[in-house]
Amino acid sequence: MTKKKVALVLGVSLIAQSLLLHIQPTYAADTKAPAATTAPVAPAASTAPTPALNEPKPAAKSAIIMEASTGAVLYELNADEAFPPASMAKMMTEYLAMESIKEGKFKWDSPVTASKNAADVIGSGQLIAENETLTFKDMFNAMSIYSANDASVAFAELLGGTEENFAKMMNEKAKQLGMSDKAHFISSTGLSRADLKNPPPSIDGETKMTARDSAILAYNILKDHKEILEFTKIPSLKLRATDKTPMINFNWMIEGNQSNANLKKYAYPGLDGLKTGSTDDAGYCFTGTAERNGMRIITVVMGTKTEPERFNETRKLLDYGFNNFEIKPFLNAKQEIDSLKIVNIKKGVQTQVPLVTKTGLTFVTRKGAKDTDFKITAEPVEESKLVAPITKGDTLGKVKVSYNGQEKTVDLIANDDVQKGSWIRLLFRSFKNFFSDMFKGIKGGS
Repeated sequence: MTKKKVALVLGVSLIAQSLLLHIQPTYAADTKAPAATTAPVAPAASTAPTPALNEPKPAAKSAIIMEASTGAVLYELNADEAFPPASMAKMMTEYLAMESIKEGKFKWDSPVTASKNAADVIGSGQLIAENETLTFKDMFNAMSIYSANDASVAFAELLGGTEENFAKMMNEKAKQLGMSDKAHFISSTGLSRADLKNPPPSIDGETKMTARDSAILAYNILKDHKEILEFTKIPSLKLRATDKTPMINFNWMIEGNQSNANLKKYAYPGLDGLKTGSTDDAGYCFTGTAERNGMRIITVVMGTKTEPERFNETRKLLDYGFNNFEIKPFLNAKQEIDSLKIVNIKKGVQTQVPLVTKTGLTFVTRKGAKDTDFKITAEPVEESKLVAPITKGDTLGKVKVSYNGQEKTVDLIANDDVQKGSWIRLLFRSFKNFFSDMFKGIKGGS
């Protein structure tokens, strides 16, 4: 043994004696945690998938297809230009009405009375008399099935005091739901300013939305108030039991019309909503939604030229969505991630703990997508949090998965408990690691 090595051993011996005289708890050896994968993350500039050869070409001013559970956009045409939405604006009135039920302000059997202003409004509806009182549910039936303007104004006055105040509530909710700054409401009905008997003096402009705004509004209705489908899927219904004729749903595509001789050619399997609209300015518009094989799609067409055309163009969008896309589970709950199966823990009885995903992840993908199309990046939490005690289920990392502009993250959690080690255990672990490293150095230098 060389003189340098002898001196090193003597020095280490003195350090060990000093440690024994000044015994303190120590950290476990701080070995490096497994490195996170360096796979690149796809840019998130757009959520629209790469165009396919069979993309639809709807005869509309604008259009969009959105998957309803994720908000992923599957197709879009001029989706960010604002147009008059006509009665599709009532989706916001419906949202606020259902929100008032959820918040406990009203019940479905609460009375709603139509004022003269509500009873006199022009356009669709005109079934409700001045001072007539209906239940909240019956009034909602009129609005959601028959697109009743009188019912819409009755709700506006019930919830906002005046329709003008209610329109301000609509604009505020639009911001909260993430609609664009082009989304603008001046009434509860979607009627143009020229058709309003009492246009709002404090609100300028006209009611307008983009196709994307309409899809975002529909997405939020389905997420927060899915019970709306129990109304919008009804083909026809009498407003009052004594009425001679029922209200006929303006949505010809609802699945329930398959038994209707006049409308069965438009009926679409799985379609149960959501809102039509038409005025001279808007043309014919439709926000539709249908569900098949566990996947729900939202479609919007704006500015078609005829009433049948809005449904024929919607069919193109729905067929394209269902034929080309699917919901693909990519990660399962309690699954290991190859690039980060364990992390090192300080001050623990064990020095490592295994990690698993807290929940699963699903993506909207093109049919036939491969696992190699997904990019995964995993990393642990900051080192200061990797200290015992650790309880099973504690969040110790994150995994990020990207696919074609969609990006999602899920927590990585401890799959075992790690108790805090005693000071004597930690001391001897320090000795062991210290001498192990020292003799490795000696061996390497001999």
